[in-house]
Amino acid sequence: MRDSRRARLILGGLLMAALVILTVDHRAGDSSPLRPLRSAAAYVFGTAEQFGGGLVRPVGGFVGAVVSAPSAQERIDALKAENARLRNELVAGKLDATRSKELKQLLGLTGTAGFKVVPANVVARRGLPGFEDAVQIDAGASDGIRSEMTVLNGDGLVGRVIRTSPHTSTVVLLSDPASAAGARLEGGKEIGVVHGVGEHGRLVQFRLLDSTAPLTRGARIVSFGSQNGSPYMPGVPIGVIERVELTPGELTRIAYARPFADLTALDVVGVVVEAPQRTPRDVVQPTKKEGSR
Repeated sequence: MRDSRRARLILGGLLMAALVILTVDHRAGDSSPLRPLRSAAAYVFGTAEQFGGGLVRPVGGFVGAVVSAPSAQERIDALKAENARLRNELVAGKLDATRSKELKQLLGLTGTAGFKVVPANVVARRGLPGFEDAVQIDAGASDGIRSEMTVLNGDGLVGRVIRTSPHTSTVVLLSDPASAAGARLEGGKEIGVVHGVGEHGRLVQFRLLDSTAPLTRGARIVSFGSQNGSPYMPGVPIGVIERVELTPGELTRIAYARPFADLTALDVVGVVVEAPQRTPRDVVQPTKKEGSR
């Protein structure tokens, strides 16, 4: 009991002393004799607070980063998916615009020539036994396409159909070494044969049957046509001659022509399913400005 009373007395005395000190310090203001002690205490406790805060903040930031990491990754994945979708839409829009332009050009050429065609898209490049340069298109027998039909695009002759299924067809290109098509010089009756020579479709060989007929660089050739228009319709632009070989003593003359149709980048093509009433001759040949490069 005595210890308890003594402790209460001591505690009460300390509280009274603290109250007196605080009162004196407050009333004295900046001239207080306790100011140095107050500043020292503020420095000690303030430094401890800053040090503790410096320790706690990184830990709190790390914990917050760990907690929010899954949602942040989800946002990143969502943004990536959205960017991919926008890129795909942009590419699709460009493809649609390009195909629309090619289709319009194709219909313009075939309409002028009087060809009835079935439009199709090239869907694959193919290699077949006996052929090196062939493509697959997304139209077939159910669309009225048969083997040995002429295939062209808005620029000129592409090749011929060699195989069909209900919904697809295989087309051997004019550039294939096994391909051959009757041809003639524009504006004349001199005839010859166009052969594929590979070279990635950049050139075809034109062999003029009359070795005395003039054959110069820049001359243009057009399809001569086959019997009943199969496999080649007449009057389809083929290409422009880039190089003429010297063949003294030969019965034929040889030249190499660049095809009007870009056989390495085919997209929209047309299969001629009905011949015109009249041979178009040279009416669908490109203008000189378009044909010369």
